[in-house]
Amino acid sequence: MASKHRKFWLRWAGLFVICSAVISAFQTAASARDYITVQSTTSTENSGLYDYILPQYTRQSGVDVKVVSVGTGQALRNAQNCDGDLLIVHATRDEENFVRNGYGTARYDLMYNDFVIVGPSADPANLGAANSAMDALQRLAETTAKFASRGDNSGTHKAEILLWQKAGIAVNSAHDSWYLETGLGMGATLNFAVQAGAYTISDRATWLAFRNRSGHKILYQGDPPLFNQYGVVPVSKSHCPNIKVELANDFIRWLLGSEGQGAIASFRRSDKQLFFPNARK
Repeated sequence: MASKHRKFWLRWAGLFVICSAVISAFQTAASARDYITVQSTTSTENSGLYDYILPQYTRQSGVDVKVVSVGTGQALRNAQNCDGDLLIVHATRDEENFVRNGYGTARYDLMYNDFVIVGPSADPANLGAANSAMDALQRLAETTAKFASRGDNSGTHKAEILLWQKAGIAVNSAHDSWYLETGLGMGATLNFAVQAGAYTISDRATWLAFRNRSGHKILYQGDPPLFNQYGVVPVSKSHCPNIKVELANDFIRWLLGSEGQGAIASFRRSDKQLFFPNARK
């Protein structure tokens, strides 16, 4: 009887060892699966775009895509420090300089949307009567209505500063008490603007995905200077020898091709398209 029990337990011990080996093999395979790192602007992450399109690419390619979501300025610095295989950001001039300085190999148009000016529904600066984006900003400055700036060197912040310059207005948070720099991402800055009763500039995708609007709404939109172009840039292997150039280029080809562009176009929130693909054919 003891011999039978011993054989029984030996059999189960053997099965346990086999199962453990199989599980370990699967875990090793999963951990060893190829991946690339994207240094990205926050708006693409906050909007939910990556949650929608990246699983489609991974199912097809078997390659995971890890996203580091920061402001465009920080994303460019991270990539320059070789902390990513490619960039998806929205500051065309800086992206072109990144390539020109040898940190990236090329820059491609990927998609676009636009910026909107949002604020309290009471609209104390009367932006609803503005006839241009420059007029809207001039109204803000003249009335000293509270305005929340990201102040973080992100793509949205860069676009905002350029708009103030075009409007002929020099803003300085150290002297202008109405001009409030948050140093935060877009979602957090929107939360701050709602709590403070302030205006702010947001990319449309993040605004559409934002749920804590309270009495805030879009008060100015549609002017050409509010156009918001996104680009994709592979990091240069000459500058960063350890980047995964082949995997990065395969992902970029997918993004710029019919499948990736179609995935971007089909991403919606509340039945509204958030990004419009415009890769050059």
